Amino acid sequence: MQNPQLSETLDLESLINAAWDDRANISADTSGEIRDAVSLTLSMLDTGKIRIASKDHKNDLNWTVHQWIKKAVLLSFRLNPMSEISGGPGGSHWWDKVPSKFHGWNEHDFKGAGFRAVPGCFVRTGAYIAPDVVLMPSFVNIGAYV
Repeated sequence: MQNPQLSETLDLESLINAAWDDRANISADTSGEIRDAVSLTLSMLDTGKIRIASKDHKNDLNWTVHQWIKKAVLLSFRLNPMSEISGGPGGSHWWDKVPSKFHGWNEHDFKGAGFRAVPGCFVRTGAYIAPDVVLMPSFVNIGAYV
C-alpha cells in the first residue's frame, strides 16, 4: 500500500514541475491547482514536513536538493504581488512578496510552536522553526529549516 503523504508529494512535484516549465504564463492572476500546489508546498515547508535539501541517510556529508520544492518557492514570487507588510522597526513597513511567519499569530500560536522569538528576529512564511529554538536578532528566509 502506498503512503498517502508520499503520493501527495509526488502529485505536488508533478504539478510544480509542469508549472515551472510554463512559468512565463504564471502571474498574480493565476489561480486553481497551480496556486494551490505552490501554497501547499510552502505550507509544508513552513511546518517542517518537507525540506528543500535533505541529508543522505547513508552519508551525512551528502545532501540532496529537491528541485521541485525550490521551484515552488520561486513560483510563489510570480504568484504573489508586492504588498505592504507591517512589523518594521519603529512601526514602519516593508514592500515585499513574502509575509512574516508571525502575521496574525497570538499567544496561543507562539506557545504551540514551542520556540522563543526575541525582538529583532524576522522570519518569513515558509521557514520552519523547530521547538526549543531561541531566535535571537536574525533574518530567517523562506525555505530555511532551523
